[in-house]
Amino acid sequence: MASSSGTGRPPRSLSRRMTRLPTRSVDLQNEDNPINDSEQLPSSLSPIVPILRVANDIEKENLRVAYLCRFHAFEKAHKMDPNSNGRGVRQFKTYLLHRLEREGDETTCTLASSDAGEIQLYYQRFYEKNIKDAEHTKRPEEMAKIFQTATVLYEVLKTVVPSGRLDAETERYAKDVEMRREQHEHYNILPLNAAGVKPEIMELAEIKAALHALRNLDNLPMPRIQATTGVPRDSSVMVMERVKSINDILDWLSSIFGFQKGNIANQREHLILLLANFHRRNKKTEDPTDAHHNAVLDRVTVQQLKDKIFKNYSSWCNYLRCKPNLRFPQGCDRQQLELIYIGLYLLIWGEASNVRFMPECLCYIFHNMAHEVYGILYSNVHPVSGATYQSAARDEESFLREVITPIYQVLLKEVKRTKGGKASHSEWRNYDDLNEYFWSQRCFRLGWPMDTKADFFRRSDVQLANERANQAASGKRKPKTNFVEVRTFWHLYRSFDRMWIFFILAFQAMVIVAWSPSGSLAAVFDEDVFKSVLSIFITSAFLNLLQATLDIILSWNAWKSLKFSQILRYLLKFAAAAAWAVVLPIGYSSSVQNPKGLVKFFSSWARDWRNQSFYNYAVALYLMPNILAAIIFLLPPLRRHVERSNFRVVTLLMWWAQPKLYVGRGMHEDMFSLLKYTLFWGMLIVSKLAFSYYVEILPLVGPTKLIMEIPMDNYQWHEFFPNVTHNIGVVIAIWAPIVLVYFMDTQIWYAIFSTLFGGIRGAFSHLGEIRTLGMLRSRFEAVPAAFSRRLMPLESKDTKRKDMDEELERKNIANFCQVWNEFIHSMRMEDLISNRDRDLLLVPYSSNKVSVVQWPPFLLASKIPIALDMAKDFKGKEDDELFKKIKADDYMRSAVTECYETVKDILLDLLDDNEDRIIVQNICDEVDNSIAHKSFLSKFKMSELPQLSDKLEKFLKLLQAEGENLSEPQIINVFQDIMEILTKDIMDGGHESLESAPPGQVARMEQRFERLNIKLLEDKSWREKVVRLHLLLTVKESAINVPQNLEARRRITFFANSLFMNMPSAPKVRDMLSFSVLTPYYKEDVLYSADELKKENEDGISTLFYLQKIYPDEWTNFQERIKDSKLGEPEKEEMDLTRHWVSYRGQTLSRTVRGMMYYRQALELQCFLEFAGDEAIFRGYQNFEQQKHFYEFAQALADLKFTYVVSCQVYGNQKKSGDPKDQNCYLNIQRLLLTYRSLRVAYIDETEKTIDGKSRKFYFSVLVKGGEKLDEEVYRIKLPGRPVDIGEGKPENQNHAIIFTRGEALQTIDMNQDNYFEEAFKMRNVLKEFLERRHGQRKPTILGLREHIFTGSVSSLAWFMSNQETSFVTIGQRILANPLRVRFHYGHPDIFDRIFHITRGGISKASKVINLSEDIFAGYNSTLRGGFITHHEYIQVGKGRDVGMNQISLFEAKVANGNGEQTLSRDVYRLGRRFDFYRMLSFYFTTVGFYFSSMMTVLTVYIFLYGRLYMVMSGVEREILENPSIQQSKALEEALATQSVFQLGLLLVLPMVMEIGLEKGFRTALGDFIIMQLQLASVFFTFQLGTKAHYYGRTILHGGSKYRATGRGFVVFHAKFADNYRMYSRSHFVKGLELFILLIIYQVYGESYRSSNLYLFITFSMWFLVASWLFAPFVFNPSGFDWQKTVDDWTDWKRWMGNRGGIGISPNKSWESWWDEEQEHIKHTTIRGRVLEIILAFRFFIYQYGIVYHLDIAHHSKSILVYGLSWLVMVIALLVLKMVSMGRRRFGTDFQLMFRILKALLFLGFMSVMTVLFVVCGLTISDLFAAILAFTPTGWALLLIGQACRSLLKWVGFWDSIKELARGYECIMGLIIFMPIALLSWFPFLSEFQTRLLFNQAFSRGLQISMILAGRKEKAA
Repeated sequence: MASSSGTGRPPRSLSRRMTRLPTRSVDLQNEDNPINDSEQLPSSLSPIVPILRVANDIEKENLRVAYLCRFHAFEKAHKMDPNSNGRGVRQFKTYLLHRLEREGDETTCTLASSDAGEIQLYYQRFYEKNIKDAEHTKRPEEMAKIFQTATVLYEVLKTVVPSGRLDAETERYAKDVEMRREQHEHYNILPLNAAGVKPEIMELAEIKAALHALRNLDNLPMPRIQATTGVPRDSSVMVMERVKSINDILDWLSSIFGFQKGNIANQREHLILLLANFHRRNKKTEDPTDAHHNAVLDRVTVQQLKDKIFKNYSSWCNYLRCKPNLRFPQGCDRQQLELIYIGLYLLIWGEASNVRFMPECLCYIFHNMAHEVYGILYSNVHPVSGATYQSAARDEESFLREVITPIYQVLLKEVKRTKGGKASHSEWRNYDDLNEYFWSQRCFRLGWPMDTKADFFRRSDVQLANERANQAASGKRKPKTNFVEVRTFWHLYRSFDRMWIFFILAFQAMVIVAWSPSGSLAAVFDEDVFKSVLSIFITSAFLNLLQATLDIILSWNAWKSLKFSQILRYLLKFAAAAAWAVVLPIGYSSSVQNPKGLVKFFSSWARDWRNQSFYNYAVALYLMPNILAAIIFLLPPLRRHVERSNFRVVTLLMWWAQPKLYVGRGMHEDMFSLLKYTLFWGMLIVSKLAFSYYVEILPLVGPTKLIMEIPMDNYQWHEFFPNVTHNIGVVIAIWAPIVLVYFMDTQIWYAIFSTLFGGIRGAFSHLGEIRTLGMLRSRFEAVPAAFSRRLMPLESKDTKRKDMDEELERKNIANFCQVWNEFIHSMRMEDLISNRDRDLLLVPYSSNKVSVVQWPPFLLASKIPIALDMAKDFKGKEDDELFKKIKADDYMRSAVTECYETVKDILLDLLDDNEDRIIVQNICDEVDNSIAHKSFLSKFKMSELPQLSDKLEKFLKLLQAEGENLSEPQIINVFQDIMEILTKDIMDGGHESLESAPPGQVARMEQRFERLNIKLLEDKSWREKVVRLHLLLTVKESAINVPQNLEARRRITFFANSLFMNMPSAPKVRDMLSFSVLTPYYKEDVLYSADELKKENEDGISTLFYLQKIYPDEWTNFQERIKDSKLGEPEKEEMDLTRHWVSYRGQTLSRTVRGMMYYRQALELQCFLEFAGDEAIFRGYQNFEQQKHFYEFAQALADLKFTYVVSCQVYGNQKKSGDPKDQNCYLNIQRLLLTYRSLRVAYIDETEKTIDGKSRKFYFSVLVKGGEKLDEEVYRIKLPGRPVDIGEGKPENQNHAIIFTRGEALQTIDMNQDNYFEEAFKMRNVLKEFLERRHGQRKPTILGLREHIFTGSVSSLAWFMSNQETSFVTIGQRILANPLRVRFHYGHPDIFDRIFHITRGGISKASKVINLSEDIFAGYNSTLRGGFITHHEYIQVGKGRDVGMNQISLFEAKVANGNGEQTLSRDVYRLGRRFDFYRMLSFYFTTVGFYFSSMMTVLTVYIFLYGRLYMVMSGVEREILENPSIQQSKALEEALATQSVFQLGLLLVLPMVMEIGLEKGFRTALGDFIIMQLQLASVFFTFQLGTKAHYYGRTILHGGSKYRATGRGFVVFHAKFADNYRMYSRSHFVKGLELFILLIIYQVYGESYRSSNLYLFITFSMWFLVASWLFAPFVFNPSGFDWQKTVDDWTDWKRWMGNRGGIGISPNKSWESWWDEEQEHIKHTTIRGRVLEIILAFRFFIYQYGIVYHLDIAHHSKSILVYGLSWLVMVIALLVLKMVSMGRRRFGTDFQLMFRILKALLFLGFMSVMTVLFVVCGLTISDLFAAILAFTPTGWALLLIGQACRSLLKWVGFWDSIKELARGYECIMGLIIFMPIALLSWFPFLSEFQTRLLFNQAFSRGLQISMILAGRKEKAA
């Protein structure tokens, strides 16, 4: 062994045993490039990572010591897993052993003769060089790395050097390292233990104060740990009795409860930063002379933090009527005790893992632990004395093991019941169910410590055992808590019953009034009509009974968990509703004079109740609760107080109104907000009802009356109910679509009103006031003042002087210049602008030498040339006239003055000779005097100015030359020319100035103006002055259009415009709220690799080539930038820069991180502006880093205020993975860590350990930061299990990382987002919104920000999506936030009140499936818990969206799935029931109602067409239209056409047009709208309507929701026909073909009596919908009509259809596999779902029933026998198909002849039968086509029913027949859809047209997309 021999050679036996192992699977890259051998370790060997890292680090210094380190790592790995049981261990050990064998021969000792001497000497030298006196010179990060290395070296040294042979010096050094090691550990933000050089952040007074308070252990009893039996003895358990080392309050708490070391360190820093920021805001002024007072934490600070953290806990205690355990005895150190409670809560929260989603569970845990703490501190026996107390031994995993893990196990067992998300929600308890267990006092039965045999835990185990035994366990299942998510549409009625009741009653009342003889609204005052209207209360009673019934049925599975009072309420509600449903009809019948029908029936019950007033009294009594509710509605503060009250009397009174729940109490808005949204909805409802009455209902009443009186006796089919009175079937067919439109059109009215109100509010918010460069130029003078007013903190003196002081104005402009220039530089680095654009946009840092404001040159473009022309051509004699013309344009005056003063400065600075300088000064004095005396024109000749200008331009150009191009003689010559022109041509008597030199100098040999100070050209600021002057002289009109780039223009104008919008004033950096940004990341692209850039698609187009064509100007700017930069290795670095350029134009993590890091840059710049002196500001921010103290202070404040955490869930797995893509992601993320100082990466680390011979997995939340070359681990916190096993992936990913975030605010940023420097500068203003009290004294809990969709320029689809999304994130959310007050959290980039949300369940919800749209549930949760959500549009964040048709459809499907799940959720139910009526309407129509309305739109088409099918096939439509009384009235035609207007859905585009108009101008909006229509936007939106309707409906009926990864790449590829068919077959194609058949039948069988114009008018929108659904995927598919691709698609589709399925065959390889997958939702649906599916399939039988009676062969027979015979034909046809199928299987191979004979016989039989039918029975050709229309739907219906009864048919043996029938249908459908595409592909011009259609945006910018798609690359010349 190395430890004994000193040679370091591996033992021979070990070597032989290990080298026999196979080495093929070793995948550690290249043995010659071992950089990753320390990172690619198997998880079970993670303890040896530090050793291998040290080996790699010291390799360059000493190869032998590195070898010894690796050898020690090998030995340690072998001891850890001697049998190599762990995954990947065998391969790693083999690899390492081979490397050691090679290095053992190659390396030799260089410092000593043996390994023992070598490593000791190296260790000593390492100590002396890096540790001895280094802590006073090196930063804490460096010292942490050094001490880690020293520790590892000593560990290796001890194995190499035999015991007893260690040098005394080595031992002394090692003891010193051991003693000081804790002071130099890796840290996150605060190096709390660092000795020596302390970073600036540790010198901040607020940090010192927080640290001092936290380390106050005075009078705390120190624990004396005593080992107890039964505790596992490992290294972390203290066996001996001793007092544990405790440094602060958190250590003390850990000693009691056993928290993990990583958790303590994490929460210590977290708490210190929170306290520091609170303290600083409370104490804004510091006394520099009183250092002690500054370092003492303010009493209010801790009180505020405690109140905020424990607000939810206190509310929970009050709700459960238990006393909070936040007790403060008299005489205690209150601040210390408050910190103990805060620290305890944070430690619980930090280690709670998945339990963080259960806030009241955390309250329960804290409640008991706080009681325990109080018992230790203030027990009656032992008063606080500082003495020790005895405690059971607690290792650092005690809390995790005893408290969190049991709850996690319950969660895990419940999740296993979901069967992968397939099981019904009612069969398992989700996060909400388990959390709501703690909403009742029964939670205290759990006891403390929690009894694992308690009801909360035990029944879960019983159920799981039963499941394993395959026993029926329904009786044992733990009941749901408070709510059951049942898959039914009735949830919509249950949640929003008030809305449905209102609309139903309004409809009933309007029909009654319209049915009256007059039909006018005034008829309501007629006594009889009014009595009829009063019948609406009977309807109301029955609807309330329905609601009460639904409450009982839908909550049945939760009854066991309900309190008796809740059950009693349900039953009493039902009884009361049932009573009213009896009493009101009886009362009404008693008031009717001549009762008929049902009224007569109830009248017989009434008997002697003939009093007319009884019904009125009954109605008055019935309305009493509603009247009381209306009164309370008008007094929101009263209702809020009543609902939140916990007084038993109030609770009893409220018991009937609403069930008592912990959430959803007192959500009512203030009076002003209530009035606003009441007014909005009042106007909307009046408009909607008026429209419905006059357009939908009234016109239909007259024809309906006529139809009801028409006698019907000439039916054209067998009528089952010929004696039905009043033609009720026709009435239903006509009215059904109108009724659906009535319920759906409120959505359209909402779109109209939200557009109007949103537009008005946007205008009042000053949106779009600066939207063009022209507008910017006209208002640029006001921009610096607006900037200072909005974005700079105001000093008190500033506010008093009101910016009138000239010095203050100059400082404001100087401040603005810094930010503006950084903004411009950032755009240059992003390649949005060129160098020339940059120079034209930059503002020079203010100089005292220029008397005017130096505006950016793009504002002064052509001002000097114009002024020169004016002066040259000026004919007047008076100076005033010329100067008046120049001064009329402020920019021209500034340009002329600046130009003159700058020329003067440049000339004077250049001259090295004093005499020359005096001459120039005299000339300038002459100019100044002549202007002062108004004699300028008389003394100077203006006509020669252009000559001077030309020379000056030449002179400035020469000054700008660099290196060899710089010619001093030329510069001197031109200078002399300038002076000559000045003195001889322009000045009168100019030669006198030359002669005015001092006497005695005239006779010198040198020429005038020969000595120039050329060294000045090396001065950067002086060169900038020359460049600017040159621009002023030369820039013409073209600069007006700078910048050319549209994105740069948009950003500049938006930034300037935002400065005039309302926003809070900026606080100082030190006083601002601290915040974090959190980004969840899974496996998306981080940075594109060189291969990905060059990889070509099927058309030969690479991503790089594509982007060069899409962004040609930005590519040119990029090329210019890399030419300017000095590249060390040109090819390698250029490719690296190119990779970044491409990645910054995609939706990559690199782009997101770069954007978020602008926050830090902005903070540093803000610090500079606040703390740097005037002189430093005037020198410019670019030189800031040279001022070390200021720079370090700025860095410290940036660290204090900002943290960025990216939650890379699988980063640890990517590190260990052998997959090149994973490795690439890992290396790129690591590179980001090393590049950005504030970036942190959190990930879930999965490690394996062998325990008792079995390999077990353990999971940790780990935080890493960038080190010197690799990532460095900061915190590691063990988890109770794998977090993502419990809930949805993304929220679980966020939740595990949220503990590493800091600050009081948290911004959630998705992986497809971007940020901008200028917007980051406004962050402190936005954060101040959290401190602004709104109406009702509430502070916001979520700040909504607007987004800019940056993917809109890629294609027309991307543009549509961008416009749609932009309208939602601007005008949509603007109106939701104010006045409607129903804005929620729709994803990113909202900013959360972090403390509010971490104490209330986090920033999302994570239950499987139900919380698929996790983000919006955070908004629901926040609102239900009393939060307040706002929206702000003065700041924007970039966001990418899906850009391809299939990507967009997947996204829409995901959102529709999410909304379907929301419909079933308890959050939607509670909000729907707890909001007041108008806010509930807002909530409904902006969330699930929008999707339900989309589904209703599609349903209306179905109902309408099936109604027409009934009318046309039964013959009643002919009867009606041919009736003379109907022909005279056009009302029926109008009514039929009403809903077709709504089908167009154009009104839903209104918000989009309004927002574009508001921000870009209404002319632009109109143009965009027209272009969108020409690009078939209506087709796209109609298609997406189908997507929404399909997935929303299917989710509610059957479930099947899942996260759909859309991919975020650049879509320039052609999707194959089979791909499109798979994706859209069920959602669009089947439905489209069904509607197509309906329209054909309606046309064919009604053509003889109906005008074609009427048919087209009624059905135009439906034909449009059918065309869109069938062909949109191909219209929007690149190269969709290219002939070669069409041929390839057909081949591919045929192959896919023919392939057999089976286990392991993916759906995209075989039709059978896909068909099976498509039925997943049916496999796992409930019995109710199957029955509904079968009932819906029955509609397809109508076709056959209707058409067979119209066949010529039927000879107008109406007998039922005709229908029976048609079924006989159907059965025979199916049997023949079955025979052919069986024959092919049985005889097709072995008995080919028999199979052919069978087919021949069948064919002959078929021909014989057809001959007989044609000749004898009168069959016609038209009958054959009609039969196809009749029997095709029947077969499809049988297919659908067969799929619903799958298990039965498999048992019977018919399943294969069903499958073959399905294959036949799929072939026919594919053929029908494919034929038009193939036909259109014949015409080459269509492909070109389609390309133009898809990429019009690119064409309009002069791009060559057709070349991209065709793959014809330009060849370099």
